[in-house]
Amino acid sequence: MTAYEATVVRDGKWWMVSVPAIDGLTQARRLSEASDMAREYIAASQDVPLETVSVTLSFAPIGEVEDVTDRVAAIVEERARAAELEKAAAQHATELARTLAAADVPVRDIGAILGISHQRAHQLVSSR
Repeated sequence: MTAYEATVVRDGKWWMVSVPAIDGLTQARRLSEASDMAREYIAASQDVPLETVSVTLSFAPIGEVEDVTDRVAAIVEERARAAELEKAAAQHATELARTLAAADVPVRDIGAILGISHQRAHQLVSSR
């Protein structure tokens, strides 16, 4: 697999996709199409199979936003951290629900303690 870097920039109603490694330029109507358009352009111009080409997109400034690529990377990282924290919180909630149930606390009260419905508290207590 050959990896290429491509930069996208908004130009009117189009996204222009620049591939500096081969001095190439293509366009896409929708940003969701940009990576595929770049891959197809690279494969055709370099005479290689499409499945051997991968593209990483970065963004040129869009309007007043200079650092779109960096901001997107930060958001992806924050979402990953949030998912890890959510997983840990769910595990802690399950452990506490089971501990409270073992101490004969009613499921409705476990739900009130954890700020969840009694149905969800029952699921936590009963899950394995």
